[in-house]
Amino acid sequence: MAIKIDKFSIIGWIVVIVGLLTLNSALYTVNETNQVVITELGKPIKIVKEPGLYMKKPFIQVANKFEDRLLEYDVTPRRCVTKDKKYIFLDNYARWRIVDPLLFMKTVRNEIGAHSRLDDIIYAAVRTEVGKYNLIETLRTSNREILTTEVTPEERTVRTGLEKIEIGREKIMHNVTTRSDKLARQYGIVVVDVRIKRADLPEANTQAVFARMEAERNRISSRYLSEGEGEKAKILGEMEKKLAEIRSEAYKKAQEIKGEADAKATRIYAQAYKQDPDFFNFLKTLEAYRETLPKKTTIVVPLESKFFQYLSPEKASR
Repeated sequence: MAIKIDKFSIIGWIVVIVGLLTLNSALYTVNETNQVVITELGKPIKIVKEPGLYMKKPFIQVANKFEDRLLEYDVTPRRCVTKDKKYIFLDNYARWRIVDPLLFMKTVRNEIGAHSRLDDIIYAAVRTEVGKYNLIETLRTSNREILTTEVTPEERTVRTGLEKIEIGREKIMHNVTTRSDKLARQYGIVVVDVRIKRADLPEANTQAVFARMEAERNRISSRYLSEGEGEKAKILGEMEKKLAEIRSEAYKKAQEIKGEADAKATRIYAQAYKQDPDFFNFLKTLEAYRETLPKKTTIVVPLESKFFQYLSPEKASR
């Protein structure tokens, strides 16, 4: 079954498509975040910044849109030389804005071209301003004391003798911003701010700084260990002292108790001796026998001696 195509329908569709394309080419919008430069056959006609829906000549005029917001550019890190002949690598970033889109389009055309110009402008400004001052001015903003958890007397002496800054990084970067903005105006650009994101020393200097930091930490660690050993010795000394006092007090008390017991025993012995001296002598002699005459012991002593008076037959028979 063949489908019959009406030639008038085809013409109608073509007219509709052409009309839509024409309308699309004739209409353009401007919002709060951009601005437009209208060109006719490559020649600028007008600038539109107010948000809204606008019309232009279709296919002849072109709407070139540019950002109207604050833009940011990360500048390539470069090496700079300070006044005191020290090298430093500075990684900067800049915030900028397109204020004259027509001049911007004529000179740099787009943001890529603007970045190329800004890179040269900002590096030249940074190199010029940093070269006017010593390294310490670029690194520090004020003369305030650097706060740390532990400060040794040596560190305090070194910090007291640190070079005082007169300008500081804040003012240096303000001068860089002013100089960069002045040069960027010729491209329809306003440089709002330039800041240092990171500052690095050359590799050899960095290794030397790390080695010095490591040595300083080791020195502080050794000091802590030495103080710990001293505290340990002090605690052990106190412990030995207290232990000696406890032992001395215990010995004193033991001797007092022993003296009292000996005195009491002596009194008991004296009282018993007074009641029956012969019986007391007999008991004491028996105790002496027990101590001096163990089993299987041979002693040759005259029986007439006083020690063996209770071993004689006469005494034994009594």
